[in-house]
Amino acid sequence: MIRVWDPVVRFFHWGLAACFALAWLTAEEAQGAHEWLGYAAAALVALRVAWGLVGSHYARFAQFVCGPGAVLAYLRAMATGRERRFIGHNPAGAAMIVALLLSMAGTAWTGWLMAEPERAALLPTIVAPAFADDDDGERGESRGEGAVEEVHEALANLMLALVVLHLGGVALASLRHRENLARAMVTGLKRPAEPGDVA
Repeated sequence: MIRVWDPVVRFFHWGLAACFALAWLTAEEAQGAHEWLGYAAAALVALRVAWGLVGSHYARFAQFVCGPGAVLAYLRAMATGRERRFIGHNPAGAAMIVALLLSMAGTAWTGWLMAEPERAALLPTIVAPAFADDDDGERGESRGEGAVEEVHEALANLMLALVVLHLGGVALASLRHRENLARAMVTGLKRPAEPGDVA
């Protein structure tokens, strides 16, 4: 076995999974805990972005992030059962990581905006004309807090959908390559590259 995932990557992965799951469960019940979990998730995203620039070989974005063409080619190969095994992240997994990081960052940012109503003033007021005829006396809330809350919820739902896709991809790759990828993210170990694998 070879070491692939370093402790920082593993800590980030499981920490973000825990923060998201707990934040989802506390969204309606425990606002204080929900907010702190959001701050923790934002800190983990910042850590992962920094580690993606200076971390170990398989943690670096330069090692695994690729363009849309490579992702589509990998997905086509996957559809026919001919995808290659990657020691690090495969192109579909790399795209998922980027999508999850962006979605979590957006979710955390909109949550931060919602924590203090005056922070909504940081948003551009391009939606102002849509609320020009509101008679509810809450134009500021409608334009600011209400819109931010809707975006926050949409991003949280997108995160949940991405997590489900991620789990499906991990299960499929684990079956196809006879390798427990979830366990590898716990231990950091994977079997060495074989002929045809991408190291």
